[in-house]
Amino acid sequence: MSSPKFAFLGAGNMASAMVDGLLAKRVVTAADLTCLGAGGPTAPALAARTGIRLAPSLPDLVAAADTLVVAFKPQQLAGADPRLASLTAGKLVVSVLAGKRLARLAQTFPQARAIVWAMPNTPARIGAGMTAWCSLRPLSPADRATVETLLAALGRAVEIDEALMDAAAAVSASGPAFLFEFAAALRDGGLAAGLPPETAKALAVETVLGAARLLARTGTDPEELRRQVTSPKGMTLAGLTRMEARDFRGTLRETVLAAKARSEEMSRDS
Repeated sequence: MSSPKFAFLGAGNMASAMVDGLLAKRVVTAADLTCLGAGGPTAPALAARTGIRLAPSLPDLVAAADTLVVAFKPQQLAGADPRLASLTAGKLVVSVLAGKRLARLAQTFPQARAIVWAMPNTPARIGAGMTAWCSLRPLSPADRATVETLLAALGRAVEIDEALMDAAAAVSASGPAFLFEFAAALRDGGLAAGLPPETAKALAVETVLGAARLLARTGTDPEELRRQVTSPKGMTLAGLTRMEARDFRGTLRETVLAAKARSEEMSRDS
């Protein structure tokens, strides 16, 4: 069976993460990948760094592959080349554009045989991403395998109903920023407690990393792991009591709901 061939329209961070992941997992070779940017240095730089082919034109890019990965900036969709409608006839189109729903994508790619909307997150850059995705219509087994191969290059992926994409994006796409904020707050707490800056940072980062690994590997509910750390009348309980008094969970719940609401607004605006 021949390797899938992917064309990347856009060559920024997410396209680079996909290319790096596909090559690192050896599911394709550099010869199976082609990219094209908007005229800036990103596409030539990606091609030079990875050895994939830089397409000289849009028709050449699309003709080189059976799957087109749309990875430019979301606001550029409105001004996308109208030739894409005919060039992508019979192709599989995978979009990673935030806020661009399947119906909107179908306007730009009306003759595509299948359209997928995927929302990766930034840990995808190191192969540790979590991607929620959905499709306009049920995929053929071959197209499903291609999508799963592509998204596996970024980490883990889960197929969901499009109606849940805003909620999923609020948790997984925006979630890293919320976790980074927590890590920064934990670091700052260490500073306030008298730790040197580098020590506070190292303790915060490694604690977040180790706790996340423990949570993932054990499959234990976070509440149970929290209980295991918390001794009666101990220092952890003192900290948790303050978090509860300040409604930490309620604040984070409202944070996720605010992100979801904004995602819904962005989708309507598109």
